[in-house]
Amino acid sequence: MKYVGFVFIVLAGMFFGGCSGAGLVGVMGSPTRHEKKFPAEYELTLDKGQKMLVFVEQPAWLNINVNLRYHLTEAINKAFLKRVKLKEKNLVSYSDFLKFRTSEPDFASLSPVEVGNALGVEKILYVEVEDYSLKKTHETKYYKGSLRSRAVVLDVSKGEKVWPLDDASKIIKVGFEVEERGLQAAINRLSAACAHCTTRYLYDCPMDGFKIADDRSRSGWENWID
Repeated sequence: MKYVGFVFIVLAGMFFGGCSGAGLVGVMGSPTRHEKKFPAEYELTLDKGQKMLVFVEQPAWLNINVNLRYHLTEAINKAFLKRVKLKEKNLVSYSDFLKFRTSEPDFASLSPVEVGNALGVEKILYVEVEDYSLKKTHETKYYKGSLRSRAVVLDVSKGEKVWPLDDASKIIKVGFEVEERGLQAAINRLSAACAHCTTRYLYDCPMDGFKIADDRSRSGWENWID
């Protein structure tokens, strides 16, 4: 009886919709929010055997005791593996980059492209941390944090920036008012948020996953809200 009732509803909808059924099909065939995509500003693809370097710069003047180079590199590499679908063999690990960085006496004088040439990579995601704050809120165990960075993608063979094209760099801002799970969780949360808000522009990101709670970038995501 349930099946007969459903058939009747479908037929009735086709009849009252001008016998075409187009309205019903249109509704039933509408893409979900996860199926809708925020088009990539730059689609990051690598051919087989090509490599990508995540190069995070943490200026000394920030004067913080957190190794953001490590935390952001790890978080961004994880995002590349999970969301952009790069392979682990396509990514330079933080440990390999650190070995080069500490063994190269002239590292400080090298440009990102020169570093990329030395490591034999095709693309570089260069991230410069501009501001970082992580504080324990007064008389509580909770943390309040914020992080601001700039990001660009460089094509090593061309020796030029390929993303973003309209601006000098992509400004990323993330932060939260309360994190109650401790210091390490707060650092990981900031790093993961920065990684997401950076890499989401490099692939066709599902609409329902583009915006996250810790995003402070004001990146125009409101246009994609139904």
